[in-house]
Amino acid sequence: MKNTLQTLDRGIIALDLISRSDHGVTVAKVAEELDINRAVAYRIIATLEHHGLVVRAESGLIRLGATALMYSHRFQPQLRSVAKPLLEKLAHKAGATAFVSVAQGDECHVIMVEECTTGILRVGYRVGSKHPLNKGAAGIAILSNRPRYEDEPAAVTQARTDGYSLTKGHLQAGAIGVASPIKTLSGQVALESCIGVVAMDDLDTQTAIEAVMETARQLAEQLGI
Repeated sequence: MKNTLQTLDRGIIALDLISRSDHGVTVAKVAEELDINRAVAYRIIATLEHHGLVVRAESGLIRLGATALMYSHRFQPQLRSVAKPLLEKLAHKAGATAFVSVAQGDECHVIMVEECTTGILRVGYRVGSKHPLNKGAAGIAILSNRPRYEDEPAAVTQARTDGYSLTKGHLQAGAIGVASPIKTLSGQVALESCIGVVAMDDLDTQTAIEAVMETARQLAEQLGI
């Protein structure tokens, strides 16, 4: 790739590799994945460690450090700033309550909500609401952006194929939800999150699906992920 700094590029790739492992990785694994010798890999890890981005356990395994978590927390205010006007437009276009949800453990948490200002009936979907990932359009959309797994629900498989999840009455009788995962431009997982709408039985599902998917694309593009 032109106009990139090789050492920095390798450091970012190493950080990405470490972030994808639940238990941590070895320096040997980093060297293998980056196709470099161990001495170079050690220097890359030492630099990341100096800045708190990784930590090295007594076992030798390398895991994400506290600074990575700090950057994650700093990202959410930027996400809210970018997402707010998009959510407002989505709520108006779909005639429904628009939201952004993120995965936290085995649960789906609502972090942003914008209500449609027209209409009489509204679904009570508040910031801080949570529910199991395997229920509701939001959770299913997030699961669909993960790698395929054994015995996954048919709804997750369908959402992965369609690019969105559509549910009826999962979390509240009469409520219809539509959600689409927020992906990187390459289609890889960046932040386990989704954007969607929820309304009562009168939701125009086709309009909602198109609006939700387009808004998810726009949000990913504006966030540069």
